Amino acid sequence: MPTRFERVYIESAGYFLPGAPVSNAEMEAFIAPINRISGRIKARILAENGIQSRHYAIDAEGKTVISHAQMAAAAAQDCLARAGARMADISLLSVGSSGGDALMPGFANMVQGEMGAPPMATLSSQGVCAAGVSALLHAAQGIELGAHHQALAVSAEMPSRMFKRSRFGPRGYQSDFDAHFLRWMLSDGAGALLLGDRPLGLHGANGAAGRSGVRLKLNWIHQQSFAGDYPVCMQLGLSEDRSTSFLDYPSASEAEAAGALSLRQDIRLLPHLFDVSIHEYVKLVNAGWVQSSEVDHFLCHYSSEKFIPVVADLLAKAGLEIPRERWYNNLRSRGNTGAASIFIMLAEFIDTHSLKPGEKILCFIPESGRISAAYMLLEVEAANAPVTRSAPEPVARPVDSIAAPHDPQHAPAPLQPLLTALAGIWHGYRSQVWRSPVIHKLVAGQFSTADYRNWTAQWVPQVREGSRWMREAVSALTGPFAELGALIETHASDEQDDFQILYRDYLAAGGSLPLDGLRRNPGGEALNSYLHALAATENPLGLLGAIYIIEGTGQRIVPALLPLLRQQLPLPPSAFRFLEYHGANDENHLARWLAAVEITLALDPSAAEAILQTARHTAQLYLMQFEHIA
Repeated sequence: MPTRFERVYIESAGYFLPGAPVSNAEMEAFIAPINRISGRIKARILAENGIQSRHYAIDAEGKTVISHAQMAAAAAQDCLARAGARMADISLLSVGSSGGDALMPGFANMVQGEMGAPPMATLSSQGVCAAGVSALLHAAQGIELGAHHQALAVSAEMPSRMFKRSRFGPRGYQSDFDAHFLRWMLSDGAGALLLGDRPLGLHGANGAAGRSGVRLKLNWIHQQSFAGDYPVCMQLGLSEDRSTSFLDYPSASEAEAAGALSLRQDIRLLPHLFDVSIHEYVKLVNAGWVQSSEVDHFLCHYSSEKFIPVVADLLAKAGLEIPRERWYNNLRSRGNTGAASIFIMLAEFIDTHSLKPGEKILCFIPESGRISAAYMLLEVEAANAPVTRSAPEPVARPVDSIAAPHDPQHAPAPLQPLLTALAGIWHGYRSQVWRSPVIHKLVAGQFSTADYRNWTAQWVPQVREGSRWMREAVSALTGPFAELGALIETHASDEQDDFQILYRDYLAAGGSLPLDGLRRNPGGEALNSYLHALAATENPLGLLGAIYIIEGTGQRIVPALLPLLRQQLPLPPSAFRFLEYHGANDENHLARWLAAVEITLALDPSAAEAILQTARHTAQLYLMQFEHIA
């Protein structure tokens, strides 16, 4: 849950952007095309991200005009100048970035040295987009605990040096798309926030000098990493297949030639980032930390305007819309400055808005590094208002309406309470699956053909039973529920031969056992027995919960596994036909599932409990099947 603050205020916000704004047409003077496809990639990426101008700390010759530490120091000085404060008054400098000018020492120490600052406590937070929030959290905690009266939180990014054309010379001016497209996405900049424990007026609000009539209180910060659930998405320092560190090459030149010093992002994993981020926001709402209706300003960090409708749609599906007129972002004019983005955004927001007491500002910072989400809530108070302590720790309350993020987009409203509860079951199950031995081995890049062969050998007999227990369930439907039979029968017919596809995958991976010689593992046996036993009961409506988990696995987990399998295994495409088929088609299957659930609840609303119970049990047994594979 979030870290709550009772006595932390933002006294001022500053930023620094190097050089003059660089338009889209001028970009190539700084990061020239590296090969014949660069122009096409540039046109595609810029059309999607919406950025019109950005800033670079290098010149047209590729030479550094101002260093990374100097940019951070300039933002800190701007922040201090707005508040009329001195570095001598600061006892903590907390800095977040994806990395400084040097691999060591810590970036905060380099910034302190650049500023010629007196002895003080420092923290260097390394990460990607949420690294600045980590630095801010550390600074706020120091003030809340009384260890510091004033602290500076600073964040800076300078990726331009990695994007100049000369960097790609050792690779023959070639690059994979994951590395190539980031050249047109990221830019340089720095931001800083001055935190204090005194409830004084905010400096420089609405562009004015001196104190304004309002103060800005930091209510809470919440940050969660899902690195245990997902593979690396954005990285620098690993080979293209993420198996080798740049330090493991014989020399730095060989590491560079192999592409281990290219900044990359696996864009196929980005949908997962927004799924888990919005689900985390729903948890905050449900626990009483924030209400969408009370958010007056939504500062949303995104790398591309392409993701605006994604975030808006997920919020809408959760029933937690924040009207677009309340959103604020400066991506178009400032570009994507990574960890510094939310700092620069907040500083410009304060400069350009007349804040009113009672307004709440929600900041959302997703990070693709290895999938993280950060939120913070600020509240505007009258500068002369009495200091009050916030409400007691919120208590959890019943979950509000939300459609599961992997469900059809427009679920009927009457189904949303059930979908909300199923979403909670699903996310717990998904997280555990990603930490099961077999998937962890795959995510860690240690998977072998023998592992895949072993997995498919145990999976084939389980899939073989799918259409059988579904048809048993159809024969057990009576009375008005008989009309469900046609939907379930269609589904069973679609999948009755799927096990043959998976068996051929097993053979393509080197398997040699006959079809009837393959055996389920203990988890598969338990799941199979449970589903057949339930299918034999009269009107086994709860089996809709089993289909939800099984088909959901195909729709959400399978698409994330398939690229990893292809990267790690020297197998032909014919070895992955089952996974490819299910990743592409299970969403249609779930649409059919939704129609069946709608019919069921219209006939008997109490069936929701049976669906939930079966989904819960199926998730436990399916997880057991995953755990026994290894």
